[in-house]
Amino acid sequence: MGCLPIVNQEFLRIKPFSQTKVIRFLNDKNVVETQEITNKSHPEPIRLGREKSRTPSDKAFSGTIVIAALSSLAILVAILIYLASSSWPVLQKEGLDFITGSTWVNSSANPEEQTFQIWPMLYGTFLNSMLALVIAVPVSILLAIFIVFIAPDRLSRTLTVLVDVLAAIPSGIIGLWGFLVFTPVAEGWSKLLNQYFFLIPFFRNDQDQFARSPFIAGWVLAIMITPIITVVAREVLSQTPQELLDAARGLGGSLWGAVKFVALPHARGGIVGGVMLGLGRALGETIAIYFVLNLIFEKVNYFQILNPQGGAIASMIVAKFGEATPDEIRALLGAGLILFLMTLVVNLIANWIVARSVREKIA
Repeated sequence: MGCLPIVNQEFLRIKPFSQTKVIRFLNDKNVVETQEITNKSHPEPIRLGREKSRTPSDKAFSGTIVIAALSSLAILVAILIYLASSSWPVLQKEGLDFITGSTWVNSSANPEEQTFQIWPMLYGTFLNSMLALVIAVPVSILLAIFIVFIAPDRLSRTLTVLVDVLAAIPSGIIGLWGFLVFTPVAEGWSKLLNQYFFLIPFFRNDQDQFARSPFIAGWVLAIMITPIITVVAREVLSQTPQELLDAARGLGGSLWGAVKFVALPHARGGIVGGVMLGLGRALGETIAIYFVLNLIFEKVNYFQILNPQGGAIASMIVAKFGEATPDEIRALLGAGLILFLMTLVVNLIANWIVARSVREKIA
């Protein structure tokens, strides 16, 4: 009689014995074992106030850290207070219509006829950002997977440097490139989409002009946020435990199976956080959108992304600030306040998602 192999009894519970369930079993098993080792070898970190500084250098270091943290918070609160106080007269006059209305009339001769409402710009900001995410997220995740798991070492290092350099290019340069180089190319794409998919409302153009549209603005924003999402995704994917990947491949799993059931679930929180950071960048982008998008107040462009009309709060502020009257400046500061709060909420959501993902891995 041959010797029977020793089989972990927990494996026998996996019925049927599929590659997917085995990989998920190993992933869950590794999380439990990692948690036990971490709890034994790494004590809970000491928070501020739990232990008093013992030496003058410790006190100086702790004080510097506290001052730096509180300074950042103080600057944030000061900006919020300034924007709110400066724009309060306009916000009080317009009320909720400041956000939901679509009229912008600046009459210096008759202040009573002045109306400042930003809904077309606010919605246009969301539309441009969503288009950018639709384009950038798949490209960023696939590029990060290629850099971490597929590309040879030399090519991986080269792509990493290129992505980092792309993230550092000023938005004004990308805006000029988008206006002079990319816009003619994107016009051709827009015409093809309108020609072959005109029955779909998203790709319908009723003005026979395809330049300076949300479609082009979305592409430019996607180019700007792709490096941000790629950098974050690459870092979190590279931290996937090698033991899990080796176990998945050793059980006969493919590379795609290991990435899908091991690497991506492990890096889910970090990837979502990177996407939210990219969204925050897209919401606040100014100069690049100013070059490639027509800012229209009279009509809200809800879904026709090929029409040459749209909106963006930050670009509107740049376009109007130079010749604005005092009342219009207050209205522009109010628009900046809304954009500031939107970006702040997006960053808070990103931090919450990342923190929740970490807790789920530990639990």
